[in-house]
Amino acid sequence: MAHTKTGGATRQQGNRRGKRLGVKLFGGEKVKVGNILVRQKGSTFHAGNGVKTGRDYTLYAIKEGVIKFIRRLGRQFVTVV
Repeated sequence: MAHTKTGGATRQQGNRRGKRLGVKLFGGEKVKVGNILVRQKGSTFHAGNGVKTGRDYTLYAIKEGVIKFIRRLGRQFVTVV
C-alpha cells in the first residue's frame, strides 16, 4: 500500500514568472514619444499632461520632454514637461 494520500489535484503549482510591473522611467529622465513610463495593475498612477493610459493601465508618453511625478488631489500623476 502507498504511504501517502494523493487525494486528487496537488496544491503546489510551481513558480510563476513575474509580470514585470512598475515604474520604467523615473522623474527627471528624458522621454520620447511612445516610451512606456509605468506598467501597473489598476490606476495607481494617473495620466497627466503629455501622458496617455493604455487599455491595461500602462502609462506612455505622447510628447517628448522630461518626466515628472506630481501628487495632487490625493492622487499621483505622471506628466511630461
